[in-house]
Amino acid sequence: MEATGGLWQRLSGPEERRLLEILSYGLVGAGALSALLLRFVRMPYGRYSTRRFGCPVPVRLAWALQELPSLLVPLGLSLFSGAARVSKWPNRVLLALFIGHYAHRALIFSFLIRGGKPTPFITFALALIFCVYNGYLQGRSLSNYAEYPSGWLKGPCFIVGFAGWLSGMTINIYSDHILRNLRKPGETGYKIPRGGLFEYVTGANFFGEILEWFGFALASCTIESAAFALCTLFILGSRAHQHHQWYREKFEDYPKSRKIVIPFVL
Repeated sequence: MEATGGLWQRLSGPEERRLLEILSYGLVGAGALSALLLRFVRMPYGRYSTRRFGCPVPVRLAWALQELPSLLVPLGLSLFSGAARVSKWPNRVLLALFIGHYAHRALIFSFLIRGGKPTPFITFALALIFCVYNGYLQGRSLSNYAEYPSGWLKGPCFIVGFAGWLSGMTINIYSDHILRNLRKPGETGYKIPRGGLFEYVTGANFFGEILEWFGFALASCTIESAAFALCTLFILGSRAHQHHQWYREKFEDYPKSRKIVIPFVL
């Protein structure tokens, strides 16, 4: 473990800091490109799954494995990379927020999924790569480079950001609960989601996650966290738009008052 920590210490410095900035710009670019592509091609996942994008992976297994790197990579960096900032409480708390989200997604959410279509291998592989990429980006930034004043956790940026993170995660988890329980045992087919923020937006679960990561970005105030928030907005906003169109095409009685992803706006 000491050898591993020494290696990371030798790698750390201005060059790696610059690399993290470049990767942040790349994350925003990838999100914008994905949003553009999703205007023409539906995300091959869930109701849009197709074998054209590779052999199917069982949905529970796919979710658990693809989300796991965003839990393990920052955790490993914090414990075994000789991280310079991980002893500071603001860094610890912010890392805990990021890791906590993915602990829930990989270890709890994935096993609560009921039914669900298998995930095409290419979709699974891209999600896995993204989680490795972003796990390194956020984990290395917060564990080794991000610096905060001693009173950061009592300051307005963290408090408002944390409130956004917590509200977004709560909305996301509750909205997923609604979606999982749309069908009674033995029922098939799709239904219109009811309850919670689904009364206002088609993508209530997406809105929750977007709010969560923008709150995290405000609480962190790093270029890496801001890039992640923007990437999330690009991708999940596009997915919400696809779902909105799909529901309007499938259900004649779909509420016309519902927005796409942000209540009262989009």
